[in-house]
Amino acid sequence: MLKDNFMGYIYLYTGNGPGKTTNALGLALRCVGHKKKVIIIQFMKWWKKIGEYKIKDRLKPYYEIYQFGVPGWIKLSKTKRRTFKIDGKTIKVRDVKELDKIRAEEGLEFARKIVKEKKPHLLVLDEINLAVHAGLLDVKKVLEFLDEIPKETHVVLTGRYAPKELIDRADFVNVIEVVKMPDKLVTTKGIQY
Repeated sequence: MLKDNFMGYIYLYTGNGPGKTTNALGLALRCVGHKKKVIIIQFMKWWKKIGEYKIKDRLKPYYEIYQFGVPGWIKLSKTKRRTFKIDGKTIKVRDVKELDKIRAEEGLEFARKIVKEKKPHLLVLDEINLAVHAGLLDVKKVLEFLDEIPKETHVVLTGRYAPKELIDRADFVNVIEVVKMPDKLVTTKGIQY
């Protein structure tokens, strides 16, 4: 469905390949370049050493980022595996906790409040697809929120395992797939984080 220039679009990036957040950050950078307000709300993320968080003070007043995650990696698959390796370090995964759900719900409520107050040009709901998949958020509540978005705000939804309801609601949907990548998990400062 085509919309007029005064209506915001919903962009959804999903899939098992890397680059979903990176795509959203590219749109954010474009907005900031045009002196348009960007608000990023990260679900399930807590680490402050990532580039998109570290840059926040240098991109004021056009760029804001908020995190609503609980420290620790959440186990998402049915496998019994409780650890994995990144750059030779063993990372433990944990089951979803009640606090994960509370923080995700706080993030959605914060998004509802800040979008009404600041009416950003771009609102990025980073990892919201995964938060719904993990049972941290109810997809119906996310859809209700999307219906409340001011007409001048564009929205980006990121995260693997996007539910069909969000895919159907989005105007643009991109699935990021891995065609080729090293066997070893790569984490390069300034590239992957």
